[in-house]
Amino acid sequence: MITVLVTGSQGFIGKNLMEALSRQDDIKVQGFDVDDKISMLKSALKDTDIIYHLAGINRPEKEEDFETGNTGSTQTILSLLEDIHRTPAIVLSSSTQAELNNPYGISKRKAEDILFEYGKKTGASVYVYRLNNVFGKWCRPNYNSVVATFCYNIAHDLDIFISDKAQEVELVYIDDVVDSCLHILKDNPSALPREYLTVSPTYKISLGELAERIYQFRNIRKSLVIPDLADDFTKCLYATYLSYLDKNDFSYNLEKKIDARGSLVELIKSRHFGQIFVSKTHGGIVRGNHYHNTKTEKFCVIHGKALIRFRHILSDEVLSYHLSGDDIQIVDIPPGYTHSIENLSDEAMIVLFWADQIFNPENPDTNYCEV
Repeated sequence: MITVLVTGSQGFIGKNLMEALSRQDDIKVQGFDVDDKISMLKSALKDTDIIYHLAGINRPEKEEDFETGNTGSTQTILSLLEDIHRTPAIVLSSSTQAELNNPYGISKRKAEDILFEYGKKTGASVYVYRLNNVFGKWCRPNYNSVVATFCYNIAHDLDIFISDKAQEVELVYIDDVVDSCLHILKDNPSALPREYLTVSPTYKISLGELAERIYQFRNIRKSLVIPDLADDFTKCLYATYLSYLDKNDFSYNLEKKIDARGSLVELIKSRHFGQIFVSKTHGGIVRGNHYHNTKTEKFCVIHGKALIRFRHILSDEVLSYHLSGDDIQIVDIPPGYTHSIENLSDEAMIVLFWADQIFNPENPDTNYCEV
């Protein structure tokens, strides 16, 4: 059993790391945060094998609080360890701003220095991360994270302010940070003197493009067009955006097209994989009787009984497929085959469709032809 202590356990990185640690086998996790008493910290240190020191200050009311919250908190832990004669491994969450000579950067650099000295003096393993701007779920908006602020404000229809749209930021995703932290716990890599750890991949993006992407996420509810989620950064950013939705705003309505045959609703569109839509068809009704020159589709009956009929437009042979929601199958619709789908029952038939392209009314690639 390995005992882990996480300081700053209620912070952004702390919450995500605590959640991940709670799922590990043979791990006992203890958390310590700003409102906890020092006596609790001292007690926790007595049997801790590894400390993730994530606690720190980056937006204090007074400048001197940088020293207290960053350098001072690190020194407190090391002093308590010295008192109880223990030398657990320590992982420090620092910042790339430690390279700068502003009050925050200086306080972070001092924390790094005293931790490296602790490792040199005691032989304990010391790991220091110099992190870029970390983004992901549970980060506090309108504080010190541009991604959290943009996601929260845009999701809540609030204004955002950008002083320079061309300014680039370098970002790292929270799950990658947590995975890297877990790697230290599981694999116990060698800690080299004064070695700064980083997390990859990182993503560079201008503030203007960042805002534009998040606005596109918000507009999905109207356009139905989702971005290319094969791109890792877009996937992570979209997940982050969704985490900032209001708890009463998870669902949204879709436009339903109704006619004598039944109804049809478009669900999702993508410039990369086409679109998905669903129809409800009244008993005995036939849909289709058309063909496509290039567009391909897939039909899936999820409720009811259907007859799908095909005919090559240069042939008289008619092919038939019987489908049922009780035995889910997918039927491919190749180009050059006129096709129809008939509801064989008296109850409503529900069919899920995929098309390889978004429907364009100006170029529908849909030609009427009776099967």
